Amino acid sequence: MQSLIRPRILYADENEDACFMLGTLLGFSDIETTSTNTIDQALKLAQAERFDLYLLDTRFSEGNGLDLCRMLRKFNSQTPIVFYSGDAREIDKANGLAAGADAYLVKPNTDTVTATIFQLLKHTSKSVYQTI
Repeated sequence: MQSLIRPRILYADENEDACFMLGTLLGFSDIETTSTNTIDQALKLAQAERFDLYLLDTRFSEGNGLDLCRMLRKFNSQTPIVFYSGDAREIDKANGLAAGADAYLVKPNTDTVTATIFQLLKHTSKSVYQTI
């Protein structure tokens, strides 16, 4: 019998409504999403649990998503990181990629979020769906 393992995403965004909306959207694609609204909680979750991908905003009241990305990279260089941010200038995208992200997507466009996640997971050692 085959069983599908759902990909697990950690989504860090200060906006609770954005977390709910995107978590619901990703759920339709059978992606399990754990959301957090702070940098500190994102780091704690990332160190305590296994995630297949990190999805980050760039703005938090207590800090910067770019710094969060760098901190995640210090202890986990393999898990893909995607920024999903309202900061849409080319310099913002360049800074996100320089901080260690694999992709940078601009809010509120949700059309490419799921496709980007699946594409990145396909190229990591952790398969999106594995047969048991």
